[in-house]
Amino acid sequence: MDTNAHTKGLPFLKMHGLGNDFVIIDARKEKNPVTAAMAKAIGSRFFGVGFDQLAVLHEATDADVAVDFWNSDGSMADACGNASRCIARLIMDESGRDSIMLKTGFGILPVMRIDADNFSVNMGQPQLTWDEVPLARDVDLIALPIEGAPGATGMGNPHCVFVVDDVMAIDLPNIGPKIEHDPLFPERTNVEFIQIINRNHIRMRVWERGGMITLACGSGACGAVVVAHRKGLVDCAVQVDLDGGTLHIDWRSDGVWMTGPATLVFSGELSPEFLSGING
Repeated sequence: MDTNAHTKGLPFLKMHGLGNDFVIIDARKEKNPVTAAMAKAIGSRFFGVGFDQLAVLHEATDADVAVDFWNSDGSMADACGNASRCIARLIMDESGRDSIMLKTGFGILPVMRIDADNFSVNMGQPQLTWDEVPLARDVDLIALPIEGAPGATGMGNPHCVFVVDDVMAIDLPNIGPKIEHDPLFPERTNVEFIQIINRNHIRMRVWERGGMITLACGSGACGAVVVAHRKGLVDCAVQVDLDGGTLHIDWRSDGVWMTGPATLVFSGELSPEFLSGING
């Protein structure tokens, strides 16, 4: 990227779904400006704006909008459930419609407005084979050869799900990164710890791939319900309580539906000074 080319600012929006926060850049009418270095710079909560994920919007011919997802470490992801709801809210507010199609790296996802604040997105069918997740080798996805026998699934990104007695007793900052970088996960993994309340209710905490604890993870909640159901612990429709609030997950014949809120916090503009200071 030519850092000398930044003579104007770059508008963005800040949104969140249950405290899982996002910077959203609309590149539908502009050339995509985002690089890995820019994603890392914007993602810094001390020197940038700060986010759990960065979403960049693009025009699409086969959907209402396409989106790229960036992690704060400069890596990319194919899916982000909470961000998908936030983007859908923007497009629905802009168009006056109550349903849209959102194109992600995991496929084209239908999204519907439930009410003024809540949206339901079909996150697609889970990935249930070792090479789709992906894992490094063929193992039992319901009980991985890792202490605690977690399960694994993919929701456009990999998830490793532990069932524990008390999620608040888990040393998430210490355990999370160890599992994220376990050799069994060649693309690293999100790590979820769930506590079963009953067959329709779980409590979850999450360490997200990219090196952070987040207040919520939409694809993680979907993955947690899939794994817990395959272990025989919950039904298909489950309330998932996260640190930032509650999502409702329903694994149906057409995919895993996730319902929850989407909140617009503020709009802003990255300054030319900030943009010109990014190397790479």
